[in-house]
Amino acid sequence: MKLHWQIAIALGLAVAVGSLVPADSDVIRFCGFIGGLFLNGLKMVVVPLIVSSIIVALLGFGDVSSLGRIGVRSMVYYIVTCFLAVVTGLVMVNLFEPGIIDGKPAGELLGLSAGASKVSEQVSSAKLADIGDVFYRMVTPNPIKAAAESDLIGLVFFSLLFGFFASRLPGTIGKTQHEFWEGVRTTMMGITGFVMRFAPLGVFALVAKAFSTTGIEAIRPLAWFFVATLCGLAMHMFVIMSLVLWGVARVSPLRMLQAMLPALLTGFSTSSSAGTLPVTLDCLRNRAHVSERVTGFTLPLGAAINLDGTALYECAVAMFLAQAYGLHLDFTTQFVIVFLAVITSMGVTGIPSASLVAIAVILGALGLPLEGIGVILAVDRVLDMCRTAVNIYGDGCGAVVIGRLEGEQDILKAPA
Repeated sequence: MKLHWQIAIALGLAVAVGSLVPADSDVIRFCGFIGGLFLNGLKMVVVPLIVSSIIVALLGFGDVSSLGRIGVRSMVYYIVTCFLAVVTGLVMVNLFEPGIIDGKPAGELLGLSAGASKVSEQVSSAKLADIGDVFYRMVTPNPIKAAAESDLIGLVFFSLLFGFFASRLPGTIGKTQHEFWEGVRTTMMGITGFVMRFAPLGVFALVAKAFSTTGIEAIRPLAWFFVATLCGLAMHMFVIMSLVLWGVARVSPLRMLQAMLPALLTGFSTSSSAGTLPVTLDCLRNRAHVSERVTGFTLPLGAAINLDGTALYECAVAMFLAQAYGLHLDFTTQFVIVFLAVITSMGVTGIPSASLVAIAVILGALGLPLEGIGVILAVDRVLDMCRTAVNIYGDGCGAVVIGRLEGEQDILKAPA
């Protein structure tokens, strides 16, 4: 049985078990242990795989202009699709108005203590100084510390610099560097394959624990917000990205979904786009048939800065809480939210619930109380799983688009 079907079956069984078995039972505690082991196994390979993949990709570019072209195209793709995702989230929250219940702000029902007048004053005097931290972290003072703390944006920037200058080394020195990093990358892919043999078991354990501790009951108090966000994520993944694949790359969205299925299911269960990167690389290379030259550069970079689902979610949370406090945000303020969501999503590490940190930055920049973060925690875990799948799909679509623009003809031509 193919891996994605094994994972899908494990996912269905996990939902059933998690819904029936109490959260404090020995079964769920054991699931937490097994799920933690699997997630640690994936995280174990992330840093060396990201570093070696980027460096090998850069060392493989014979033409510097080709590297610059791919880099520019990647950044344009990331910014445009992220902007489209945030606007989609903004439209959905304005359409559903989840922060308005029976024509009144839902702040009191949600237990938000700050009054609308106080929040309005804070919003008008807010500053946007914290956003500079996203760019500051790019130039890490300690690459080893960045690797230990999984600070992907700093790690990716360092790897790009290392790979670029290593590619300019002459003769034997350059060849030695290439052989060494190629050996590291190949070894890490082998370890990844070993870890992925346990993916169905790990997925079952993680999802069973998540549904047992969160469950459907926790979603009901915030049902409209949950539905609005889920509709936004689905619209971006299945409609907008399909149009991008069909209109720009001229490939079948259905074949893309088929090729990405193992990565999507793994990302959904682990809630970690960085942890799923090894699976994403395998799907794009062996199922979608995108070259290592493109995937080695775009996917590690995308895992660090291309988080469409996260950006959409950040915007939805800010708008939802503004509605709940009874604030009527004008076009300029809503545009500020869109801008902040795009920028901060690029600095969010691809680990579970890391977007809560970016949400705190946005709320602080707008002057909204941070108490609102506590309100959304009831649905954050489930939505985290969903937006991670969207993040991963966006990275995969980016690799396909860039590969096609680079003239690769075999992408998604053969069944996955």
